[in-house]
Amino acid sequence: RPRPTSMAFCPVLPSRHIVERQPRMLNFRVEYRQRTVEVVVEEGSAVGEIKHILETELQVPISKMQLKGWKSGDVSDITVLRSLHLPKNNSLYVLTPDIAPTASTSQNSVLQESLNQNFLLVISHREAQRDYNLNFPGSRTIQEVKRNVSDLTNIPVRHQQWEGWPAAASDDSMTLAASGISYPCHHLSVCRRSSPVNNTEANMFEQCADVHMVSDSEGDDFEDASEFGVDESEMFGMGSSTGCRKAALMPENSENESDALLHFTAEFSTRYGECHPVFFIGTLEAASQEAFYGKARDRKLLAIYLHNDESVLSNVFCSQMMCADSIVAYLSQNFITWAWDVTKEANKARLLTICTRHFGSVVAQTIRTYKTDQFPLLLTVMGKRTSNEVLNVIQGNTTVDELMMRLMGAMEIFSAQQQEDIKDEDEREAREMVKREQDEAYQLSLEADRKKREAQEREQAEQLRLQQIQKEADDEKEAIRLSLEHALPPEPAEEGGEPISKLRIRTPSGEFLVRRFLGSTKLQILFDFVASKGYPWDDFKLLTTFPRRNITQLDPASSLLEAKLFPQETLFLEAKE
Repeated sequence: RPRPTSMAFCPVLPSRHIVERQPRMLNFRVEYRQRTVEVVVEEGSAVGEIKHILETELQVPISKMQLKGWKSGDVSDITVLRSLHLPKNNSLYVLTPDIAPTASTSQNSVLQESLNQNFLLVISHREAQRDYNLNFPGSRTIQEVKRNVSDLTNIPVRHQQWEGWPAAASDDSMTLAASGISYPCHHLSVCRRSSPVNNTEANMFEQCADVHMVSDSEGDDFEDASEFGVDESEMFGMGSSTGCRKAALMPENSENESDALLHFTAEFSTRYGECHPVFFIGTLEAASQEAFYGKARDRKLLAIYLHNDESVLSNVFCSQMMCADSIVAYLSQNFITWAWDVTKEANKARLLTICTRHFGSVVAQTIRTYKTDQFPLLLTVMGKRTSNEVLNVIQGNTTVDELMMRLMGAMEIFSAQQQEDIKDEDEREAREMVKREQDEAYQLSLEADRKKREAQEREQAEQLRLQQIQKEADDEKEAIRLSLEHALPPEPAEEGGEPISKLRIRTPSGEFLVRRFLGSTKLQILFDFVASKGYPWDDFKLLTTFPRRNITQLDPASSLLEAKLFPQETLFLEAKE
């Protein structure tokens, strides 16, 4: 991030001699174009005060300034900062939509920096009443954004109707940095266009209807669109131009099955509408796990839908059978539905490899024997203890009633097997419950013994620890006592040139400590003498009898004469509370 170029502080009043509560200060890091300004204000200030400081620092009129980044949304200039309950450190940014960048700034350098910035696009899908927060680098084009939104909303690019793009964003090939959107956040909304917007688009749909009526032999003329200078992505409706041919349900070289199925679901919804079976997004192995290997009561049949765009039956089967309300509801309730597109030879070969791995070569060989005009196929698979079993293969030349009957027939076979599995599972769980209860009782007994033993060990360890602590404390006190005892000056003789003070100190046990001190001796020496006898002055106070005085509260640097402990005095020790 750019280094701060300046710093502004609001004035702080000088401290008074009366102790007052200091106001809480808030730090704001404010970004504007290529600059960063640090602002510090009191919590009781209004938002407008920050703008006044920024007006001076940035040379931007307050009337042209929009201060953004508040956690609670936009606030007014009179809002008191305390009411926003802000943390100590905050980040804001300034927008000046009515002020163009300064002439001194090179347009190329600004654009280059914008290309390296990340833009947050808050895109509202009006029909689904859902918001998407998407981060894009400034180098991403508007067309790429629309393609990403197409994957999220299942609205093809050609059917997207947008609101919120700036007037400068007139070309989908423009980058976000050059489109004029707000940084760092810009709000947009998208919905599905209800009808063609002009006669050209209406004519295009009529042409598409004509193309779909071309026979297979005539359609071969369009296989290689590149010969006519037409981009293949446009022919399949994946570019900015709207083509007549349908986009493939599944790309030919997806890195993994999940990505392929995401594409399949999105394109299936575009072609046949939102009312369709819920296709499992994941590998066939994961779909089998979901269907076969849960609790017996929760297991389902696996429906594998195999699509082929080259079959004339595919469009009718999908629109009239797979998207029928009764079929969708029955599949959703009783099946895990997994889909694959075998239009491309590479995808078909990949499917045969997957089926061989999960169901054996017989199932793969069965699929291989079906001709193109027999597709699409719907396989119903039941999980069994030893191997998975394909109950039936439903071809594309069927009716809704026949399809429902075949699904219900598979469900009857599955239900009978499921009841046996539930019975076996219940009996097994009952046996395991008894064994668990016995094991739990035994474990509880072991746990109780272990806790009792651990409690005893902890108690012994705690006693040893306390004894060790006490010993260390006693050793420390004794070391201090000996140190003080050695540091004491020698006791003066009774007859000497200097004044002598004789003190008698009564201990809490009733014994007396008697010693002579020079009158000039500091009270600290007296305190050290008492401490050397085992009565540290942190724990005991030294009192006179009459008048009652607490000697330990006096200045340790004063002498016995100054403390009026001369020529003799009787004192007594008392423990501090």
